[in-house]
Amino acid sequence: MSKAEPKARHVAIIMDGNGRWAKKRFLPRAMGHQRGVEAVRRVVKGAREFGLEALTIYAFSTENWRRPEDEVSDLMTLMKRFILSDLAEIAQANVKLRIIGDYKAFKPDVVELIEGALSRTAGNTGTTLAVALNYGSHDEIARAATAAAAKGPITPATIAAELDTADLPPLDLLIRTSGEERLSNFLLWQVAYAEFYFTDVLWPDFTAEHLRAAIDTFEKRERRYGGR
Repeated sequence: MSKAEPKARHVAIIMDGNGRWAKKRFLPRAMGHQRGVEAVRRVVKGAREFGLEALTIYAFSTENWRRPEDEVSDLMTLMKRFILSDLAEIAQANVKLRIIGDYKAFKPDVVELIEGALSRTAGNTGTTLAVALNYGSHDEIARAATAAAAKGPITPATIAAELDTADLPPLDLLIRTSGEERLSNFLLWQVAYAEFYFTDVLWPDFTAEHLRAAIDTFEKRERRYGGR
């Protein structure tokens, strides 16, 4: 990283490997998701400590509805438990919760919990935790282009202004765990000039120290934005 280059402000994570973590230990897949929630807690705390302005996590994609019904139900239950058990700590830590994607497609009790959490943290000014729920980048870009067209000429700037992340800092770093190296329909517009960091660590084993290592690697890179 050049001396004039700012430190990371916005980091996104594709949290991958819950199922493989459980399979390696001969545990139910649901246990992998449960341990994955614990990793979220650690990483959110780390994001605050490292001074990130925004942390975006890929929690539930538009494609995840294709998973077995019992697994989708387990994920919804874990999400509700996370909100109920962690909201007070998140709010007290000055973390602002944001949702990207169409969370209103979930059941009414889940929507009610999410909207209560959004309302409770709306005035917070610390790290923004953006959770991608029922999110797919193709859908986001299509919605943004439609909204931009309704207001006037379509340009990159007018589309960007309608994205779910329009009020967040530009994405600096995208992390994917578990050794996979693909984007899986996540933040396709936003990654145009982001740096990528892939790790073999399975998500339930990911810690704040792993996040720090990824940020350290990012901050040693030189970002050229198409220049030399």
